[in-house]
Amino acid sequence: MPNVSRHTSLTPAYTGRMFTSPIPALRLPDESMDPEQAYRFIHDELMLDGSSRLNLATFVTTWMDPEAGQLMSETFDKNMIDKDEYPVTAAIEQRCVCMVADLFHAEHLRDDDPSTAIGVSTIGSSEAVMLAGLALKWRWRQKLEAAGQDWKGRTPNLVMGSNVQVVWEKFCRYFDVEARYLPMDKGRYVITPEQVVDAVDEDTIGVVAILGTTFTGELEPVGEICAALDTLARGDGPDVPVHVDAASGGFVVPFLHPDMVWDFRLPRVVSINVSGHKYGLTYPGIGFVVWRNADHLPEELVFRVNYLGGDMPTFTLNFSRPGNQVVGQYYNFLRLGRDGYMSVMHCLSDTAQWLARELAGMSGPDNTPVFDVISDGSAIPVVAFKLVEGTKFTVFDVSALLRSYGWQVPAYTMPDHASDIAVLRIVVREGFSANLARALRDDLVEVLGKLERTGVAGFSDEEHFAH
Repeated sequence: MPNVSRHTSLTPAYTGRMFTSPIPALRLPDESMDPEQAYRFIHDELMLDGSSRLNLATFVTTWMDPEAGQLMSETFDKNMIDKDEYPVTAAIEQRCVCMVADLFHAEHLRDDDPSTAIGVSTIGSSEAVMLAGLALKWRWRQKLEAAGQDWKGRTPNLVMGSNVQVVWEKFCRYFDVEARYLPMDKGRYVITPEQVVDAVDEDTIGVVAILGTTFTGELEPVGEICAALDTLARGDGPDVPVHVDAASGGFVVPFLHPDMVWDFRLPRVVSINVSGHKYGLTYPGIGFVVWRNADHLPEELVFRVNYLGGDMPTFTLNFSRPGNQVVGQYYNFLRLGRDGYMSVMHCLSDTAQWLARELAGMSGPDNTPVFDVISDGSAIPVVAFKLVEGTKFTVFDVSALLRSYGWQVPAYTMPDHASDIAVLRIVVREGFSANLARALRDDLVEVLGKLERTGVAGFSDEEHFAH
């Protein structure tokens, strides 16, 4: 048998050209390989991933214009923190911050100069939440110091629903803040003003209200919460600020529900975070946090460095990160504008609401409904639904069998005090067309038929609810 080098073009088999034994997975290979070979190894392995476009679990953007992808690929190598070396990228970042602040009706240092908006871009809402929480904690400390009180022997607390994203739990644990979780209830998966008023005290650094919850996509009553806190403060109660976690809804509500007052038009709202890589329609990871004005971002949290060239103020947890996400976000802002975002959000909402109606109309063999729709996609384009009581299979069975059709539709239990409720959730994003929604509907009908005939898809209630 002739010894044919793996590099020769005469090697006929695909596997021969690409080696006949696996490469090391947990240590560096002994030898280098050609770029094409390295690409092919990784490319082939990634084929085993699910399709991101069919992943209806994630809020994260999975499709952008090809031109946006090209711009982002051209700017991977630019470090966002090097503002002196990349002044145009830095200017684009500030423009994006200003556009977000303006969208949320923030105050500026000068009314005639929106470039003085107070905010930063972040890797995503997770970093943005950490920064907003730190600002709340520092403001609480400053308030006590101004009143001549010692804060060192006191434990700050943050009031929020048990439906918050886990990053808020991380913030409280990492930065030594007591998390005061407000429980949900069957049929109510958002917090109420009454719960908030009962939970706050003089050591509350802030209240978190969610604009588009992870569990159901519902909007918490930000205006009512602020009004209740206003009344409390006027009655000599604690004067507590509000942060709005608009990670999911910040780029939706201004266009779907422009008359809803939830942002800096409410004087009690001091900061807002939003994810550009969700309904900002940009590939991950990009987020923003903006403050009402400079008073709510303590100067002690801002660092100034000059060892990269120039004097740069910085308030981020991540120092080095690529500038391409900001470039992609700026592309969307210019490409779509207000009219474009409004058109996209209405289209996604229409698709979500059509799907919700189809789900509500699905029936079993005895013509009784199969699903109860919790959120119909009218708040933000998210549909949450559960099986009617008495169904012989579970939402986990539905989710598992849908995977065999390529769809990733998450099944999970609701937060504390409603954890015996299990639901499915569909996030309608750009790239999930009305045609794909019809295909999902058709596949779901087949799944329900199989489950009715065979029982379950292999997972028990106990196994899933235990997790």
